[in-house]
Amino acid sequence: MLKVLLNRTYRHLFLAQVIALVGTGLATVALGLLAYDLAGADAGAVLGTALAIKMIAYVGVAPVAAAFAERLPRRAMLVSLDLVRAAVAVLLPFVSQIWEVYVLIFVLQSASAAFTPTFQATIPDVLPDEQEYTRALSLSRLAYDLESVVSPMLAAALLTVISFHSLFAGTVVGFLGSAALVVSVSLPIANAPEPRGIYDRTTRGIRIYLATPRLRGLLALNLAVSAAGAMVIVNTVVLVQSRFGLDQRATALALAAFGGGSMLAALVLPKLLEQIPDRRAMLAGAVLLVAGLVVGPAVSNYTLLLPLWFLLGLGYSVTQTPSGRLLRRSSHSEDRPALFAAQFALSHACWLLTYPLAGWLGAKAGLPLTFIALAAIAVIATLIADWVWPAHDPEEIEHTHIGMKATDPHATGAVPVGSGVRHRHVYVIDNHHTDWPRSF
Repeated sequence: MLKVLLNRTYRHLFLAQVIALVGTGLATVALGLLAYDLAGADAGAVLGTALAIKMIAYVGVAPVAAAFAERLPRRAMLVSLDLVRAAVAVLLPFVSQIWEVYVLIFVLQSASAAFTPTFQATIPDVLPDEQEYTRALSLSRLAYDLESVVSPMLAAALLTVISFHSLFAGTVVGFLGSAALVVSVSLPIANAPEPRGIYDRTTRGIRIYLATPRLRGLLALNLAVSAAGAMVIVNTVVLVQSRFGLDQRATALALAAFGGGSMLAALVLPKLLEQIPDRRAMLAGAVLLVAGLVVGPAVSNYTLLLPLWFLLGLGYSVTQTPSGRLLRRSSHSEDRPALFAAQFALSHACWLLTYPLAGWLGAKAGLPLTFIALAAIAVIATLIADWVWPAHDPEEIEHTHIGMKATDPHATGAVPVGSGVRHRHVYVIDNHHTDWPRSF
């Protein structure tokens, strides 16, 4: 897997991602302490609102940012967004009002909503070989999982010698380091898109996404992933410390079990995806998520919770990690930023639904019913994915263009048929192909 790091451009981008993630993790810890400093017993409400603002920014800003991103040099845009995030982190230690936290979090997460899809859409152009790109996806998944483990540990160590306000300095360093690494490499230039209006550019990614059967299946799988993930993220502390009467260390260990399952899956996925199709692997991962949620109500002690969380981590990563491969297969280079932004927005819309559901049901109806409700969502989502994503999903599809003349540049090599032409090539939704062929 690490061979992909021999590519200098990807290596610098990966390191930029890791450094920025660690900085973001430090900011997450510091933000929780800042909320308590400002709101005391109401800190939970402040953090809940901040998370909701984060998701709203992710869902609303990403498609709009992608519309402008396709007109800007990628490197300049990524560096500028890192600098915006660093500037917000500089200001956070000086806030004295809760509303100021909300404003800065919205700006910070809006910049992240523009940065992340643009960054993700750049990697397929840096690593055009599918095997190398798959390894890069697994490394990215590992980076996210390690961040969830390393950042809290690093924050705890730093808090023994500095105040929590100083943790924001680590965030600033992370974003500045990310910007420096991006500056240090030349990024591939995507093909220039055809001139389009702002509405077309804003909605293009979502229109491509919803018109592509495999991506409609991915959207359903996103919902299954968010159902299981929300149960773990929202209710682990309730299960461990309230139901089982254990301490914060036990909570951290349970979350580490989930992260460990996810990391193990990320390590084996590159080889696994050489043997089986993405669809089969991702549906198998979703079945693991369903199984874990179904048996959840029967978990009566902490010893049983750890392997369950490990199983959910496996399913989480197996279902989610290959999504970049689907997005890559389903778009031209010039449309990738818009399509990755659509995935970013739509997947976080799923989280925006399941996060409050997991929390509200857990508090009002109890954890067993919460497991069952989220399992039902995951089952329905998995069945929908299996239905809308055809098992026979070739990249090249033979199709007919009604009304297209044989002299059209797109018809080169096509066979005239009736009032149009017929040919076969890698099929993606674009200006020439606005709908998926009905036979597929």
